[in-house]
Amino acid sequence: MKEVENHDQTIRIRLRKIISILMYLNRVPKIARSFFPPGIWEMDYDQTKPSIYITFDDGPHTVATPFVLKELKKFNAKGTFFCLGKNVETEPLLYNQILNEGHAVGNHTYDHPRLKDVSAEAYIQNVEKAKEWVNSNLFRPPYGRLSRKVGNKLIEQGFDIVYWSILSADFDTKLDPKDCLEKLIFDVKPGDIVVFHDSEKAFPRLEYVLPRFLNFVHKQGWTAEALAYKKNEE
Repeated sequence: MKEVENHDQTIRIRLRKIISILMYLNRVPKIARSFFPPGIWEMDYDQTKPSIYITFDDGPHTVATPFVLKELKKFNAKGTFFCLGKNVETEPLLYNQILNEGHAVGNHTYDHPRLKDVSAEAYIQNVEKAKEWVNSNLFRPPYGRLSRKVGNKLIEQGFDIVYWSILSADFDTKLDPKDCLEKLIFDVKPGDIVVFHDSEKAFPRLEYVLPRFLNFVHKQGWTAEALAYKKNEE
């Protein structure tokens, strides 16, 4: 019995590693999506008005978020900001600016826990704590990792889980900003949900890539739209 349990544990570890590799690819393969709780990976769009959906994780940040807002405004673009509760708590004015400028917001937990490091109950409590600061039914799990147990519980609570179809990899400190941009431009298509990070770690690549990517989207005749969201019931 113990050998069977060890074998099953080994398979689960290997499967998690494979999924992690697949999630790091620029475009998340559809086969990888089947391992996750139900959620939104990409959007339908009107053929006469092709759109993409640019999202930003981990903010608000005192440098990165104002930069993002400024660049979005230049192109009359809207985005969706998946905020950490602890950052909204310390930067409420930036959070309000995001809303006042017509962008959408989503819950990204309170302090970005790794699913493997906490219990399912503690993880859900972390999301619930973030609800005190981020008023949205949208939820994106940190690192894109979510178990079916936790995911189904959050769905029961009324959350819509949002993943992504295109990863900018702006968080990768080893990635040259030019390579980051080229990969995005090569892969992106209308309907995609693209993930950036308005964080200190990502900013050296974000600062280079975002303006150029928005310009590319504009030249394609596409629009950048915010994801629709609902406020939590009081």
